[in-house]
Amino acid sequence: MTQEFNHGTAHATLFPDAPDWEGAPTMAVGKFSCGSVKDGAAVLAEATAAAREAGARRLLGPMDGTTWNSYRLVTETDGTPPFLMEPTSGPSDLAAFEAAGFAPIARYFSARVTLAGMDNPPPVDPEIRVETWDGTDPEAHFSQVYDLSLSAFSGNAFYTPISREAFLGMYLPFVPVIRREFVLFAYNSEGALVGFLFGIPNYGAGPAPDTVILKTYASLQHGAGQALASVFHSAAQEAGFATAIHALIHETNVSAQRSAQLGGRMFRRYALMGKVLDDNPA
Repeated sequence: MTQEFNHGTAHATLFPDAPDWEGAPTMAVGKFSCGSVKDGAAVLAEATAAAREAGARRLLGPMDGTTWNSYRLVTETDGTPPFLMEPTSGPSDLAAFEAAGFAPIARYFSARVTLAGMDNPPPVDPEIRVETWDGTDPEAHFSQVYDLSLSAFSGNAFYTPISREAFLGMYLPFVPVIRREFVLFAYNSEGALVGFLFGIPNYGAGPAPDTVILKTYASLQHGAGQALASVFHSAAQEAGFATAIHALIHETNVSAQRSAQLGGRMFRRYALMGKVLDDNPA
């Protein structure tokens, strides 16, 4: 059961069911906001004390329970307005977490790439076939994606599975604004689904954006990710978009190298913060 904490201008929620960190009992603090570093650090101290008392030995934040929900805070930005579905932070959030004894334990970034004239390499495996969603039966198609994601994401740090119903509840609301050419499926020579890519125009900038977001992609076979990305960038160029955002990439992921090879320019950095708890208040 979650617990709510308020201190002055700050608010936080403690989630008792969180991904394990280093195999230790772990909780997460999320739904965080603060108007000052002092208030933010104080509310995090209250949540930390409650987590320690409940038996946690690790605390993650900001994270609304799991990585399927909002998590990470902004650590560096060029001032570009937030894009659709991007985690956001208040001006005092990072300093508040640091003042409360948290430190970065995973780092991420978003980059933008100019599509005109981009050197978009062809797929490395000609036997991988990429198909565009035909717009029919979204529940069935995203149910396939759910099955693939259980395998593709299982090795990711802090990953925890969610139910099929919860997964569909996250994606199906976007169906009315999805453009089919940015929902891609990769199949191997035997016809098995080995990859998925979900992109969406940056409607956070208005109803007719010139930027498209490569939001999520996953693959189970070498070469599937590159094939999906190649088709995505070509489709974005053909549709008249000027820029693509490579969103929320873990800095050690192979996607980081691919983004750089395509001319991606980093414009935002993020971190998931963590704190080791001992038996005595810090």
